[in-house]
Amino acid sequence: MGQLHFEEHLAWQSLFAPTHHYFHINRLEDYKDMMRFPLPPHRKVVYDFVFLTEGQSVRSKGLDSFEFVANTFFFLPAYQITTHKSMSADARGFYCHFDLDLLTKNIHHKEILQDFPFLQFIGNPLVSVDEATRETILFLLQRLEKEYQKPEKPDFRLAQLYLLALMTEIKPFVVADKKVKINAASQITERYKNALEQFIYQKQKITDFAEILAVTPNHLNKCVKATTGKSAHELLDDMLLLEAKVLLKQTTLPIADVALRIGKSELSDFGRFFKQKTSFTPSEYRKMD
Repeated sequence: MGQLHFEEHLAWQSLFAPTHHYFHINRLEDYKDMMRFPLPPHRKVVYDFVFLTEGQSVRSKGLDSFEFVANTFFFLPAYQITTHKSMSADARGFYCHFDLDLLTKNIHHKEILQDFPFLQFIGNPLVSVDEATRETILFLLQRLEKEYQKPEKPDFRLAQLYLLALMTEIKPFVVADKKVKINAASQITERYKNALEQFIYQKQKITDFAEILAVTPNHLNKCVKATTGKSAHELLDDMLLLEAKVLLKQTTLPIADVALRIGKSELSDFGRFFKQKTSFTPSEYRKMD
């Protein structure tokens, strides 16, 4: 896939602590007015979450968008594409990210992530808590914030314990994926979306994904159309476009190489595809702030 360079796209990045890329936490109200929504699609090498205490926000995980409100977490695993689409003017709360090593260091059972489905690549990213638990959550977030703001390097062992306590507190509030899989068509569609996210650099044809899912291309298309209103090919194009945007913004790959990564052997074909979807050429998009 090539190396992805983590970028904040924010002028205030220099305000962060030297350990920012390993562990970071801040108040949304301190920084959200400096951000220009929607943020472009991007992929991070860290896990992150947003917890709202007031207001509402819309953020995507892969091809799916989620609106969430006060007392709700949005979790994003590492390497998943996301777009933070909006945040209300009255939004308040916390943003935190951490390297996986921080969470699992000195713990023998690396399967710890299995205990927290909201951290999984295809898990439901939203967890809402009740008012009583909110107070405990705020205490733990404030402890994490205090640790991060120390003049010296944070005590990462304490940060790990606070994060684990936080996730253990919210685990009882985990519910099944809200996109209820009530029939075979919706199940196949969800499996198709997951396959797109996992194999998009290796497979760029509907027939390839139909083979992975052990269905015919026609059946796959019928299931996707019935569930989403889009064709299987349209969802494939959506995923290719997301990947192209990430590569253009987060790497220095030549545009011709970006085209090859998403299966466009001719640069002119990639240019037409990208402009048709975005109204910008790839080079124009790359130069946008």
